[in-house]
Amino acid sequence: MMRTALSTVLLDAPRAAAIWLGLLGVVTLAIAGLLLRPQLFRFDAGARIREAALPSRSERIELRRDQERWAEEVAVAASRAEATARHRREEWLTAQDEAEQSWRAYEAAEANVRRLSDAAAMPLPQTDRTPAEYADRERWLHRAALAAYWRRELSVEQLSDVFAHRGWDPRLHPVEQELVLRRAVRDHLFAQQRAAREREQLAWRAAELATAAARSLRAEAARALLPVVEEPDSVLPLTAPGAAEQTREIPAVVVGRAPAAAY
Repeated sequence: MMRTALSTVLLDAPRAAAIWLGLLGVVTLAIAGLLLRPQLFRFDAGARIREAALPSRSERIELRRDQERWAEEVAVAASRAEATARHRREEWLTAQDEAEQSWRAYEAAEANVRRLSDAAAMPLPQTDRTPAEYADRERWLHRAALAAYWRRELSVEQLSDVFAHRGWDPRLHPVEQELVLRRAVRDHLFAQQRAAREREQLAWRAAELATAAARSLRAEAARALLPVVEEPDSVLPLTAPGAAEQTREIPAVVVGRAPAAAY
């Protein structure tokens, strides 16, 4: 019985030795790998977190496609906004020309008023004050007012006042009547000039807003072409080496207060 047990142990000894040698070889290889390339066995929590946070390759491709579609839509909107801005600028230039023309017309009307004021200050030629003379003066006033209206120097309300004799005296001397008419023309052209200047300012503000909108959309289109996410290799670590030590060494300074050495 003792011999049988001993023979069994002697037969299993080579197998056990082989198993132990195999385990020893595995341990030796693991230790050698750890000594030669320790980074393979290092646990990097930051890298694991970054890998978990970043999207997969298929997700990045899909995000990139969505981003390209969005960039294309924004580029189309930016092109339309630029066309609108050019149109608004043309409208502003047209309004500016109209304002300048209305100002020159007002200056000419003011010059006529001054000239006729000097003429009216001189002695007027005497005429017979007969019904026929008064009728001629009234016809002259009506023709002169109608001609000024067709030249857009009088408004339709002013022309109606002339024919209704509201504020107009057709019995005045033609020189005096022309002076009154020129003053009415000057007032009307001045009102037109103020309205044209207001339209020019509104057109300028509209052009500025359209230009700003086009610039903003163009910048958004440029930003839309940037990468959706950074590659894993380009992502900075969560905590830079030595950051904790630097934080302990450099004291925090309260914003708005000078250090004690400055006092």
